[in-house]
Parts: sequence; C-alpha cells; structure tokens
Amino acid sequence: MKFSKLNSVILAGLIAIIGVIIMQLFLLNQAYTFEKKESEAKIFYALQDVVEKIHRDNNTLLPSANHVRKVNDSYFIANVNDVFENNILEHYLKNEFAKVKLDLDFEYAIYNCATDEMVYGNYIAADGKPKKKCENCFTKNSDLTYYFAVRFPKLQLSYFSSLQQYWLFTLVLFGVLIIYVYSVLLMLKQKHYTDLQRDFINNMTHEFKTPLSSILIASKYASSQDEITKNPKLSRYLNIIIEQSNKLNQHIEQILSLAKVESSQIQLQLEKINWLKTIELVEENIALKYPKKAVISYENKAITILADRFHFYNIIYNVIENAVKYANEKPEIEISWKENQSNYELQFLDNGQGIPEKDLPFIFDKFYRVSREDNKEIEGFGIGLSYVKKICQLHHWNVTIANTSNGLQITIRIPKKDIYE
Repeated sequence: MKFSKLNSVILAGLIAIIGVIIMQLFLLNQAYTFEKKESEAKIFYALQDVVEKIHRDNNTLLPSANHVRKVNDSYFIANVNDVFENNILEHYLKNEFAKVKLDLDFEYAIYNCATDEMVYGNYIAADGKPKKKCENCFTKNSDLTYYFAVRFPKLQLSYFSSLQQYWLFTLVLFGVLIIYVYSVLLMLKQKHYTDLQRDFINNMTHEFKTPLSSILIASKYASSQDEITKNPKLSRYLNIIIEQSNKLNQHIEQILSLAKVESSQIQLQLEKINWLKTIELVEENIALKYPKKAVISYENKAITILADRFHFYNIIYNVIENAVKYANEKPEIEISWKENQSNYELQFLDNGQGIPEKDLPFIFDKFYRVSREDNKEIEGFGIGLSYVKKICQLHHWNVTIANTSNGLQITIRIPKKDIYE
C-alpha cells in the first residue's frame, strides 16, 4: 500500500493516542501502588499501637521482634505474646483504625491455645450495617501462641474506589481511541468508495466515447449520401442522431473534466486571457445551442485575467448556460465587474426564479439538482456548478451564489494579482 500523507497522519495520530494511554496506565499503576503502600502502612501502625496498648495494660515488656505480619493483601497477623481479652481488643482496633482514618470494614479472630483453633471475634462494618461474615477465612499460625488476625474484606475495592479520577481519565482516553479508530475506518471506507466511483466514471466515460465517436463518424458520412439527402424523413432522423450524440459527448466531457479535477490530475496552464474575447465566444456558442434568444449584457472593459484558458471558458459557459436553462422565456443575463480593496468581483445576475433557500448550501455539491417541475425537461447531471467551484478553487478564487430581488447572482472573486487592466 502506498504510504501517502493520509496514512502518515493516521499513523501519527494512532501512535500519539496510544502513547498517551500508555502514560495514563503507567500513572494509574503508580497511583495504585502508592495507595496500596499507604493503606498497608496505616494498618501496620494501627495494629502496632494495639499491641503496645495491650502490653501497657498488662504491665509487660514489649518484645523487640516484629509484631505485625502481612499474610496476603487483606490479611494481617499481630503477635501479642501476652494474654488479652476479646472486648478490649475490639475497642483498641476501632480506636486505632479511626486515628489513622482507615474507614474500612474489618473482621478479627483470636487464637485459642487451649483448643488450638482460631476463635472468630466480630465483623465491624464502616457503615454500621450487618454484613456477611467469613469465619472460615482465618487460619492458624504454628509459630505463634498469643496472637490475633485481622481481615479487610473490601481492602482491594478501596484501592480502586480511591482512584476514581484516574479511572475516569483512562476510560475517556480509551473512548477517544475507539472513536478515532472508528472514524479512521469510516474515512478509509469512504475513500475506497470514492476511488471506486472515480475509477468507474473514468472507465465508463472512456468506454462510451469509443462507440460514440463511431456513431458520429458514421452518421456524418451517411448524412452526405444521396439516399439520405433526397429523403427528408431519413435526413431529419439522422440529424436527430447527430444532435443527440453531440449532446451525449458534451455530458461525457463534463464528467471526465470533473473526475480529473477531483483526482488532482488537472495541471492549470496559466496565461493572460482577454476577457472580452472569452465572453463573446461563450455568447456565440450559447446562441447556437439554445433556440430561445438570451440577452447577455456586459461591460466593454478591456480586462486581462491570469487563468487557464480552457477552464476559464468552461466556468463562464457553465454559469451562463445555467442561467439560460433555468430562466424564463426571455433570459436576461447581466455581467459586471466590481473592484474592491483586495479583489475584483465578476458578477452574473439573471432574471430567473432564483433558488429555494434550503437548496442554496448544496448548490455546488456534485450531482445535486434543485427540485423543479421542469427538471425532466432540462438536461444535465448537476455537475456544472460543482465543476465551476472546483476550478475556482484551483485558481485560488472564491465563488458564491445568492438570491436577489431580480433573480440569481453568482459572484466570482478574483485576487487583484490575477487581473491586468
């Protein structure tokens, strides 16, 4: 696959988003580790203080060995090495956990050396509501004699709940990644369909042109034969064939031109063009094509434009042809030049019915046609104004369309650097 600019942008965006997500996951892991260490430290300090208070109450010396052991992430053992009572232990546990602000559910059990088993103490809920006990969750430790065990059933959940902000940011980033990937897939799919459409149009038009050329050659040859010229009916039918073939050929050329513009295959050949000669040529061709006589008035200004001769002619022709096709019985098109501070405006004003406001935003879209009662009678594919806009964009010009009290006005704004008077 060709590594185009589009592919580069997509890849760069994907790498950037994945990089941000990896950084966020790294920060989330660090925050989780910190929260875990902080909670465990609180538990160790609280249980250590409980052991110290029991020895203080018994007036015994505190052993120098480690008193608190961690069995797993939520299970801890405190070696008292002295006798103590159940109710006093529970009181100390509540107070010490409250001091370090460890607002968690916990349950405890005490080892009974007489029966050699763990005796379940109580379940202390942070919210005061009764919870399901787990008396079988406490195991004996053969190395110790006087000890108690504390279990925190919801300790792991507390880590995740305390990191809600980090989880929210992470979910948002994953959402952005999913939307980005989905958008890219849609864009690539649309691009694929556009390429298929363009290739189909190009192949179709080229395939049409070959038999069409043969029809025109054969028809023109036949029209000069005596058998045809002497028969008015056959001559009229043959003229219809030639006329309709020429119209079809014009439509094919329009489609090909638009396809070339969209595929960026057009290379403009800029040269200085005489405005008056271009409009006179367009006027002659419009008069030959349309039986209803159009009145085209314009200023006799000797303006020279830097543009592509072929495509500039097509711009003017398409605009005027549209005005004639959709005009009343007596089309009138007024063309004028207006000089502004930074550009010249080439304005086309007709006496037609205008365009409904709901259709104006889409009038330059390819294949878009305004709904009219006479649509079936008016030829065209809705690509004329789309072609005009594309060519204006290639010239770095601006084209707009608006309804006026007299009809429809199309304005082409040309920078002053492209105008010579």
